[in-house]
Amino acid sequence: MRLQKYLAMANVASRRASEKIITDGRVKVNGKIVTELGTKVTDGDEVEVDGKKVQLEKKKYYIMLNKPSGYVTTASDEFGRNTVLDLLGDVNGRIYPVGRLDADTEGLLILTNDGDFAYTLSHPKHNVEKVYHAYVNGVPDRFALSKLENGVIIDGVRTRKAKADVIEVGKNSSVVEIKIKEGRNRQVRKMLEAVGHRVMHLQRVAISTVTLGNLPLGKWRHLNDAEIKILVGNGGKNSD
Repeated sequence: MRLQKYLAMANVASRRASEKIITDGRVKVNGKIVTELGTKVTDGDEVEVDGKKVQLEKKKYYIMLNKPSGYVTTASDEFGRNTVLDLLGDVNGRIYPVGRLDADTEGLLILTNDGDFAYTLSHPKHNVEKVYHAYVNGVPDRFALSKLENGVIIDGVRTRKAKADVIEVGKNSSVVEIKIKEGRNRQVRKMLEAVGHRVMHLQRVAISTVTLGNLPLGKWRHLNDAEIKILVGNGGKNSD
């Protein structure tokens, strides 16, 4: 197994971050510093990062959480804020969130200790679709929806093509369902603001075809085998 994959599977960091840890000279294999990417390791090798022994966790966890507002999507927080791991109670094992939801965004978040699974879901090349329901002021017209679908400029960069539809209309507000295959910082909020509609509440309801279903806010459950297969098959992409 390649060293960077080993570190990712041991939950040291993502595969890309593990590559930097290696090239920075922070990793030892059998007592010797290794900086070459692609170095192979086996079960009998002793691997250390920053002087601490690293071992693979044998049991894999695949968890779906219906994240409430007010929780940061990190394993720990230097400012003492509530993290999504605080909601998992007695789950044993070092797990971490896949991707991010803003502290003020609710909805579907996946957590795991499987580095390959996390890589498949989070790397942009896999085009995994995320589905959001955005509660906005006003009602976007066809022109605004077309702009969202064809890409808008946020932070100086055009977004990739998306899908957008108004699924509910109120007196002075509406709900927009938006589907994207990237995950930039506060992207959905910025996209809708770019076409003149402020997001008052945002919820992620699906990743690929895996949905929250009736999972209550703040609760979690293990993904079933069919859901895991959907997410890892073809990089989690939808058939369309």
